[in-house]
Amino acid sequence: MRLDAICQFQSGFTVRGKLDPQPDVGQLAMQLRDLREDGSIDMAGVQRFNLDLQVDRYALQPGDVVFRSRGQPNFGYVVSGEMAEPIVALLPLIILRPSLDLVTPDYLAWAINQPDAQRQIDAEAQGQSLRMIPKGSLEGITIPVPDLSTQRAIVEIARLANKEAALLHQLAERRTQFTGRVLADLAQAGAQQKGL
Repeated sequence: MRLDAICQFQSGFTVRGKLDPQPDVGQLAMQLRDLREDGSIDMAGVQRFNLDLQVDRYALQPGDVVFRSRGQPNFGYVVSGEMAEPIVALLPLIILRPSLDLVTPDYLAWAINQPDAQRQIDAEAQGQSLRMIPKGSLEGITIPVPDLSTQRAIVEIARLANKEAALLHQLAERRTQFTGRVLADLAQAGAQQKGL
């Protein structure tokens, strides 16, 4: 299905001029820098700016998917958890608000981040030095949309696979550290036997 058949789209707020953080006034605003490489959002790092705007149109809601339309990677990130106050999305972020009777937010982000959707996104990319995905092009991207229970199962299996990969990486690092220590101890013991 095309993304525009299962989501509403809203471009982030366009900032004119330089943004200066204002710790005590203004609105909380999500930027590219708040999107982590591991696919999560650094909600604690979201800064406050004096944007002087009505936030409703650009405010994020739990369950929204934020899409990074500029630079790389062009991934979707799920907005999860409760928010004590509205958080505004700034361009080049695009808000995707899924129709929950058709698609879960976690599945939507997972599907957008898969190789098939990424190939479609790559084909729509514009710009040489600074890559950009227009909102209109994103709306036409197609993803498979199984029933909701299958979507939840896919997301859970993907989460477990990612957790397994992280644990295996951690295990490999610890094995390397352990082997290094054993070999260093062996070298030290050998040197002591020779009286060096």
